[in-house]
Amino acid sequence: MPKPNFIIFYCDDLGYGDLGCYGSDEIKTPNIDQLASDGVRFTNWYSNSPVCSPSRAALLTGKYPMRTEVDQILSGQRGAAGLSSDHQSLPSIAKENGYRTAMFGKWHLGTTPETRPNAHGLDEFFGFHAGCIDYFSHIFYWEGLPVHDLWENEEEVWNNGKYMTELITEKAVQFIQKQGQDDDQPFFLYVPYNAPHYPMHAPAKYMERFSHLPWDRQVMAAMISAVDDGVGEIINALKRTEQYQDTVIFFSSDNGPSVEVRNWLDGTADKYYGGDAGIFTGHKGSLFEGGIREPAILSYPAKIPAGQVSDQVGVMMDILPTFIELADMTPANQQIDGESVVELVTNPQAESPHEQVFWEYNDQLAVRQGKWKLVLNGKLDFEEVAEDTIFLSDLEQDPGERINLAAQQPELAEQMKSDALAWYDQITADRE
Repeated sequence: MPKPNFIIFYCDDLGYGDLGCYGSDEIKTPNIDQLASDGVRFTNWYSNSPVCSPSRAALLTGKYPMRTEVDQILSGQRGAAGLSSDHQSLPSIAKENGYRTAMFGKWHLGTTPETRPNAHGLDEFFGFHAGCIDYFSHIFYWEGLPVHDLWENEEEVWNNGKYMTELITEKAVQFIQKQGQDDDQPFFLYVPYNAPHYPMHAPAKYMERFSHLPWDRQVMAAMISAVDDGVGEIINALKRTEQYQDTVIFFSSDNGPSVEVRNWLDGTADKYYGGDAGIFTGHKGSLFEGGIREPAILSYPAKIPAGQVSDQVGVMMDILPTFIELADMTPANQQIDGESVVELVTNPQAESPHEQVFWEYNDQLAVRQGKWKLVLNGKLDFEEVAEDTIFLSDLEQDPGERINLAAQQPELAEQMKSDALAWYDQITADRE
């Protein structure tokens, strides 16, 4: 049996409640919804971090962010270091196993030659290195002096006036069509859209689809709709070239929606709530559910039964070992923290491979253990501190983390706190 192709769609600051298949009654996402119908829609899937760079490092390496030395948002300025190639990534593993590898979109894992995409096993790259750019000029306006940030492999390129979401889609479709002409070589394609991360830009044709919404929701819906169109175009290219059945597709987002003031065009709002975290507490920057629980879809028509909804726990670092198992690839000789979810999506009786999952970010710690979740020193976003320094939730009864059960369950709270601290001490020691 030939090895499957792989595609990862990765959005930026997408809210759990901002897709039709996750309950949005405002934003229409028919193509992503169809992808969910064709595979597995996860309801308890997590990012490894509430911010972008660490989440991406975990996704591509299968490791907890601290183990990759990328546990903070990386600088977007030229010359900023990032993910070392000492940490073998999914594209580099795929390349070593005979795959053609490509990426089109947002990198945000380093701007130096040794940390850029091509240094991590990618045969083709088109996109930008920083955390965000203007969608039309492709200029990075933050962190001091503005700098143009659009690249094709190692060469800077200019495409002023072209909407970045559409550029990403166009490049991905071209790649798939070219690959469809070569039946002998499978491909790995990473498509990290920068939407709906600020700045809040969308062409008129997308804005007009949601003219009935208030401006903040209108532009958010328009940006997500452009991504949905792109997903649809890429899937249609797979179908035209008869590659859809044998392509594993993963769709998710790096972290929850942002309340950063920069999301608002005129900068006058105290906070911006354009993104929808659904019923969950917290936003980007928080280890409460709104910052780390993500929409996630896994599709592989040739092997994974369609129409599934899984409430089992999965994490971004699981994607690397899952892909390795599905393609029977030779893994890298390095420690992997993620677990394959192949059994989970092919056996209806299977349970999550995780007994515990841990998080750390800016003095916050968290652990998920079965239905229980403990957050230490939690924040609600980058700045707002939660009222309780120890917060224990029963996520089956209270998925929104509204009720703190630490006082009612002192032994459990102490055990989970102790485990979280021990994990943090161990992973810190492993870095040294």
